[in-house]
Amino acid sequence: MFALRASARRSANAGRRLLRNVQGVRGIRIGNTEVPDDKKLAYSLQHIKGIGRSTARQILCELQIENKPARELSGIELESLRNEVLNYNIGHNLDKENAGCIKRLVDIQSYRGIRHVDGLPCRGQRTSTNARTRKSRGTPFAAFKMTSHR
Repeated sequence: MFALRASARRSANAGRRLLRNVQGVRGIRIGNTEVPDDKKLAYSLQHIKGIGRSTARQILCELQIENKPARELSGIELESLRNEVLNYNIGHNLDKENAGCIKRLVDIQSYRGIRHVDGLPCRGQRTSTNARTRKSRGTPFAAFKMTSHR
């Protein structure tokens, strides 16, 4: 055949990506998360919030499932994988637990809780020159100045 030019190849790849986005993510549902079925299990499990590399490997070892693409799972393997993932603190439950821990710190008025309320770093970082993420001012000063003159 003939080789495509680089620009034609890029546009063809972009078209495939757009088509995949329109069709939605093809995958299986594990732990209220859509997991891609074209990747191997160790990587596709990492799409679930709260499961990283080591936890994904640990789940596969406990279930004695080989690291194969998710679409090649049998029904029994898929069901056992879903049940095993439910034993971990993932997704919305993880968010609720973190929010509860921060609320407890705020309620007992610990140093970390006060820093959370003030929107400042909790772990000893300097704030005189850095901490732009935690200290975000919202609107820039120039925008505030323009509205005050009207």
